[in-house]
Amino acid sequence: MTTRVEVRLHGKRNIRRLERQSRRLAVSHAKEKTVPILTFARRKIGETLEIYWILVRIMVPVILLTELLSRLGLIDALAPAFGPVMSLVGLPPELGLAWLTGLLVGMWGAIPILFTLVPVSELSVADVTVFSSLLLIAHALPLEQKIVQKAGPGLIVTMLFRALGGLLYAFILHRLLSATGWLSAPANPAWIPMSTSSDWRDVFSGLLETMLTMLVILLALQCALDILKRTGILDLLITAMAPLLQLAGIKREAGHLAAVGLFLGISYGGGLLIREARSGAVSPRQVFLTCVFMGFAHSIIEDTLLVVALGADVGGVLVGRLVFAVIATAVVARIVRNLPDATFFRWAFHNPGPAEEKPAVMRRG
Repeated sequence: MTTRVEVRLHGKRNIRRLERQSRRLAVSHAKEKTVPILTFARRKIGETLEIYWILVRIMVPVILLTELLSRLGLIDALAPAFGPVMSLVGLPPELGLAWLTGLLVGMWGAIPILFTLVPVSELSVADVTVFSSLLLIAHALPLEQKIVQKAGPGLIVTMLFRALGGLLYAFILHRLLSATGWLSAPANPAWIPMSTSSDWRDVFSGLLETMLTMLVILLALQCALDILKRTGILDLLITAMAPLLQLAGIKREAGHLAAVGLFLGISYGGGLLIREARSGAVSPRQVFLTCVFMGFAHSIIEDTLLVVALGADVGGVLVGRLVFAVIATAVVARIVRNLPDATFFRWAFHNPGPAEEKPAVMRRG
């Protein structure tokens, strides 16, 4: 009897010991899974904070300088100089300064001063949509086109394509909305980065609020893009774009590069293009057309969400812009296809690196 009791007790001790070991193993496995997730999260947050700090150093001086110029009356004095250009697209002349800032600095340079220059109460949904479309196509030209230039296309040519393309699309959109009366309702932004204020205290409190909101938006966008990448949805979207890109004259050899730029921006798409151009895997004319297309339409997820939050209509800034990008690039493709090699390589394309063949024997795209 004693032996049986001892056996039972010993068996129960073994079971409890096994249970404790199982719990320890489960905790250990959970920790092993948690550590990579935490490491990944820390890395992503660190990358976002680096981008955020760069943007803060650009935006804060631009916002404060714009506010100071406005208070000194210099904005009103400068506005007439932008009047002819802005009148083409039906916008207040004051917004010319916002577009000029966007052209030189980027989206985040223009967005915060939009409602500082013109109060939101004076803008319609059509106004915000037209301005956003202009800004989405033509912004950060010195930086982004410098990346494009490294793949081969000429800096001046591609800058002109983007600036004139932005004005052309904004003009077409303005004429369409004016003729139909669409989007004539007052602008109702979900987010107002900065607005006019008579008190410097309100200016600084608004600036702080804008900077904090911007950080939250950047983190959310980075997370959303990463989810799209990890779930494979982004790859499916890139594959689905192939037929549309072929309509624009972009062949299969460069289609995936154009799609990457379309969804992730010129920095990603341009970076891949530089590598492919230098290896000779993509013909120079296809590199050029891909860069032209990316200039008209890129970062369509991140940038579109930003301007929609400002009150822009998604049909104008996304669907219409994509249609314009395809048609405009197809027109450019027809012109480029008929250009003699000597003209193309003199005015539109330059050798991006030593790995590429000489212009005389380069393939036509």
